[in-house]
Amino acid sequence: RLKAPPPLEVEMQVEASESEARLMHGSNVIAEAKAAALDLTPPPAPSFAQAEEAAKSYLGFIRHVFPRCFVCGPQRANGDGLRIFPGSTASRAMVAAPWVPDSSLGDGSNMVRAEFLWAALDCTSGFAVLPVPEGKAIVLGELSARIDDSVAPGEQCVVIGWPLQIDGRKRVSGSAVVSSSGRPVAVGRATWIEVQASAFGGQ
Repeated sequence: RLKAPPPLEVEMQVEASESEARLMHGSNVIAEAKAAALDLTPPPAPSFAQAEEAAKSYLGFIRHVFPRCFVCGPQRANGDGLRIFPGSTASRAMVAAPWVPDSSLGDGSNMVRAEFLWAALDCTSGFAVLPVPEGKAIVLGELSARIDDSVAPGEQCVVIGWPLQIDGRKRVSGSAVVSSSGRPVAVGRATWIEVQASAFGGQ
């Protein structure tokens, strides 16, 4: 759970036990984490080709509050960010994006490191609960994830997101990273909060 906007390019401290952790910047708590059990089954994912087609409708190509986002920023070059661009599928009940993890994301044993699976779940879940009203943006408040396996760098994966609930300023969604064999290897449930886009330099 994020408690404050994370500062960029500064050293922070992690305080952790077996069941919880805190990310600290000086005396400020930036984020808290607790062990949890996530019981969420993803819907069937589209094919890689269908995800490629869906990505053509990615809203971030038209307007993006955070165009340099490491996960979904269109201003990131290949190998510099994840470049996951979720767009509406034919059913419009889900967003999907193709993802071929870069070799730099590997863990030394030819698997993508878990933190990048978490990252892929993050932004994709947000695009599942867009659009928002003019002048608004959404920011992540909480993310719960279950990492069941991994994928290999260079593998043709699909990342999906789907809405679960919208209640006022709070938007809840699910997301998953699906391997080339069609098996979900990571699943997430996220809570997004609607805020003024001007707080982040948006319009």
